[in-house]
Amino acid sequence: MTSTSLPSHSSDPAHGMVLSVVAPVYGCHGCLEDLVDQVQAAATSMAVSFEMILVDDASPDGAWVRIEELSRTRPWLRGLRLSRNFGQHSAISAGIEHATGRWTVVMDCDLQDAPSEIPALYRKAIDEQLNVVFAQRIERQDNPLKRLSSWGFFTLLGWLTGVPQDPTTANFGIFHRKVIDAVCQMPERDRSFPLMVKWAGFRTGKLPVQHQARAVGETSYTLRKLLKLSMNIALGYSEKPLRMVAGTGIACSLVAFVLVGMSLLRWWDGDIEVAGYTSIIGSVWLIGGLVMFCLGVVGLYVGQVFRNVQRRPYYIVADAVNDEREAR
Repeated sequence: MTSTSLPSHSSDPAHGMVLSVVAPVYGCHGCLEDLVDQVQAAATSMAVSFEMILVDDASPDGAWVRIEELSRTRPWLRGLRLSRNFGQHSAISAGIEHATGRWTVVMDCDLQDAPSEIPALYRKAIDEQLNVVFAQRIERQDNPLKRLSSWGFFTLLGWLTGVPQDPTTANFGIFHRKVIDAVCQMPERDRSFPLMVKWAGFRTGKLPVQHQARAVGETSYTLRKLLKLSMNIALGYSEKPLRMVAGTGIACSLVAFVLVGMSLLRWWDGDIEVAGYTSIIGSVWLIGGLVMFCLGVVGLYVGQVFRNVQRRPYYIVADAVNDEREAR
């Protein structure tokens, strides 16, 4: 991309920092230098002031040492090291809360999100006056099992939340300052960056991008983690499970009324002389199981409320480089 294709006002110093690029880091020690160099090349082609924030989410491969090394020769590169693993979306929240740009790009650290697509995302946002542009991965470079689990996750998530989910989009995209400010004001501990952006309701578009093969390592999202994430998101963003519990209770009540009515009619006709032991035990087990199920769902919501009213931070920064805010 050439800088002549971008708006001429994009590098106006009156606007301050134009572009922030945020990437949570976990298990990507080997490709960090390529990542920051490609981001620098993309931002330089745009002729805008920029910064990059790498958030080490307690990566087990010594990524923080590498971030410190890279930041010594790149004053525009900032690093945050979280005190423990808080999860990808909490790491994203840490990054965007420290970002100062008028536009913020959020991307993964494994180079599956190509930094070369950043100018196109920026141009689409400017040309179409959009506040959000999500990168749409038309041809995902993942193995079939990963694509299947991802499709299942987004399908389940869409059904639970009642909001259609697009499995071709994830965190990668560009977001205006007011979108970032809105997301940063949301206090919930169970974070989901794309859902929070969509909930905010700003003007949104999509841009087809080239999805690349993972540069190093393997995804840390197992099927178990995806199911846990979808459950936490559903509890935090949807009342549908509670409605399902209420609907189940109403359905069981209707079935019980019908069975009682049929039993009374049979007793009136003389077909029933002694109540059946099997039917009584079956009814007790059925009602008992439904009660336990309903209490379990309600208990999950109570636990969700408890975690949020504690108001504990959803991330803690242990160390920082090139970050004046954390250095104070």
